[in-house]
Order: sequence, then structure tokens, then C-alpha cells
Amino acid sequence: MEQTARQKSGQKFFSSTRIAFIAMFSTLAGILHLLKFPIAAAFPSFLEFKFSDIPSLIGAFTLGPTSGAIIATVGVLLKLLFKGTSTMFVGDLSDLVTSCVFAVTAGVIYKKHRTFKGAIVAMAAGMGAEVTVAILFNWLVLVPFYVQVFFHGSWQPLLGMMRTLFPSCTQENFYNFYLWVSVVPFNLLRCIAAILVTLPIYKRISRLINSVSRRLDANANASPVAAQNAQAQNAQPDDGSAPAVCDTDTHAEKERERKKSKINLAVIISGAVALALIVLFVLLRYFVFKA
Repeated sequence: MEQTARQKSGQKFFSSTRIAFIAMFSTLAGILHLLKFPIAAAFPSFLEFKFSDIPSLIGAFTLGPTSGAIIATVGVLLKLLFKGTSTMFVGDLSDLVTSCVFAVTAGVIYKKHRTFKGAIVAMAAGMGAEVTVAILFNWLVLVPFYVQVFFHGSWQPLLGMMRTLFPSCTQENFYNFYLWVSVVPFNLLRCIAAILVTLPIYKRISRLINSVSRRLDANANASPVAAQNAQAQNAQPDDGSAPAVCDTDTHAEKERERKKSKINLAVIISGAVALALIVLFVLLRYFVFKA
């Protein structure tokens, strides 16, 4: 009996609708990985900005945290398939780990608190988790790997790339410049960009997925008799009277407008936070960490 329940659960998770949307979001993530670009005026050239967190975050909110992790993983694999690696897979591993941490953390929290407030808290927690993991991964894995393997123990190539932005960067203060003035704002901007796109649309995408799933289930399970009964129930009464209007329609409309206002406000606040971070970075760059 327990085995039957597990089989049903697995069949429900790997439904045709879910697989189709995971494939679609994964493909989009792979494309966005290929469209990365440096922001040379603000960050070291080897930190390339990309919007690949967006599909995995939307997938985690609409399909669940496991689906978000699958989307992030397949997106990185597609990037490797079409473009290969220039970092001996370490940079790609960093992208995979940070994207999964962001999507899964946000997805797990939102799964337990499926409200607008829960979505905001989930995204904020995911952003904090990604930034923390990015700091640790760069400090403990990426930089030591590049220095020892790519540059054969020499810090000079890495310092040369950093000094184009921070002329006073040395081996002793490298992590102060790299972690706190490069990695932190870089990953914050990545997360905020994903949040700004996801927040206004994830509910609509979720409704679309549920609608498609219900239609497929109805087409698969409905018999001709059930279809006739459904049509009879939805038909207008024979006496010509108009169908009754639900008293809750007005309330539902007001509720939708209220949620839309909340989303718009959250997007504005997120944009303001992103702008404030950019201003803060510029101030740090030219007044605190100047040569």
C-alpha cells in the first residue's frame, strides 16, 4: 500500500505538464547562460552578469523547489553542451550552486507560506542565502583554484585584473576589494534582477500551469456522459432567465486589485533598493576604496 502511494506521488510530480514546463524553463535558463556579459565599469571582467536565475526562481515558485533545482542544473548543463567551459568547470559549478541555493531556499519558504508576504520573505531569504554562499565559494574554492591551477601559484594575473578597477589592490587586501565590493553587490544585483522579473508574473504563470494541467486531466479522464452533464450544468436555464451572478465577484475583483497594487509596490521598492545599491557601490568605489 505504501509502495502504491509512492508510485502515485511520483506520477503526480512527473506529470506531462510539469515535465513540459520544466523543459521550457530549463531551455530558457540555458539560453540566458549563453547571453552573459561583463559590467567592466563596475566589476572585474571575469564576473559576467547573466539573467539565468530568473527561470529557476519562477520554476521554484510555480512548480516547487525541486523543479527549481532541476531547471538550474539543466540550464548549466545546456550551457556546457553548447559553449563548453573556460574555467575547468569550477566557474560553472559556482553558477550551479548559487542558482540552486537561491531557487531552492526561496521555493521551500514559499511552499510553506503561499502568500504575497511569504513570497517577499522567500525571495529575500533566497537572496541572502545566495550572497552568503557566493562569498564562501569565492573565498574557499574559486580564488584558491584560480591562483593555484590557472596561474600556477602566482597572484599577479588576478591582481592585474582587479587593479583596473582598484589600483591599490594587493595580495594582502585582495579579499576586501573582491568579496565586499565585487562579489556582494554583483550577486545582490543578480538576485534583485531575478526578483524584479519574477514578482509580477509568477502568479499568472502558476495559474497558467494549473489551467493547462486541469484541462489535460479533464481530457484524459472525462467520459462522453460526464462531458454532456457538464455542458448541461453550464447551460442557461430553459426559462430564459439569466444565470445568477455570484455575490463574491466584486469582492474577488477588489482582492485582485489589492494584490496587484501590492506587487507594483514591491517592484518599485525592489527597484529603489537596486538603485540604492548601485549608488552605494559607486560611493564605495570612488571615495572609500580609491587609490
